[in-house]
Amino acid sequence: MTKIEAFTDFVVRFKHLIMKNPQLIKTTLSNIFTMRLIGNKTHGDLAEIGISEFINQFMYDFSSIHVGKELYRAKEHEEDIKIINEISKVDFSISLKAYGDGPLQLSTDKNSIMFPFLSSFKRDIINEPEIIKSIFSSSEFIEFGKINVLPLIYDEKNKKCNIMVFDFGKAINATISIKLEKEGKGRKHPAFRFFDLGNNYICEVRYGDAAANALQRGLWTNTKHAIPYFNSATNGWIDYSDNALLVKLFSYALVSTAKGHHEALKGLMADIEDQKTNMNGS
Repeated sequence: MTKIEAFTDFVVRFKHLIMKNPQLIKTTLSNIFTMRLIGNKTHGDLAEIGISEFINQFMYDFSSIHVGKELYRAKEHEEDIKIINEISKVDFSISLKAYGDGPLQLSTDKNSIMFPFLSSFKRDIINEPEIIKSIFSSSEFIEFGKINVLPLIYDEKNKKCNIMVFDFGKAINATISIKLEKEGKGRKHPAFRFFDLGNNYICEVRYGDAAANALQRGLWTNTKHAIPYFNSATNGWIDYSDNALLVKLFSYALVSTAKGHHEALKGLMADIEDQKTNMNGS
């Protein structure tokens, strides 16, 4: 089993678990997005911890390690969580992202090579099948599809979340044209946008100059405009709600000692075991 196959298998198993036990992910997502009450960006970092622990507690054939900021924040790699299939012993890493429903960054293209490479063709439209095939097989696009992205897409107004996995293989097979757009709505830098046979948007490579920041650079898509190229790991949208008690728990934890944390942890672990007892079989 390759790492890509292992990730695909994991998503299938994750989706099946949630289909049988939707309350598990609803609880976890509610707690994760409650963190936005503490800070607008707090939920992103805690989502990495929360989903990693979700895997450890409820997906019995998998274990996970939150890599976090220790190894990868040098950003040679973009992944946040390492997952091990305990049956096959194959391990793989995922990049977990929490984004609002809309633009979604799939890769930062840290070395800024994708946009300059597409620019080297010196044309506004690339639609020859053999050239498009060569682009996807080029060294500049070697990372396309190799980063396992698990995005938590949320609609804060309606309090719902959808864990949507971009289908890189389908995107590659469906692309029939790549068009340069000099600027767009709310964007002053150019982008190469990929389209399918029906002229439907698939994804885009944004401006890649050294002056571009992380939001202006890399491989992006849009969860609203590229729906056919996503698979929902949560079987659609999951409603979540704020957990004000969790915020209070954090505030008390910050001014209590390790002894108090130890006692609280006993109760939390007992609650997790209760959830496991009430799980439907896989």
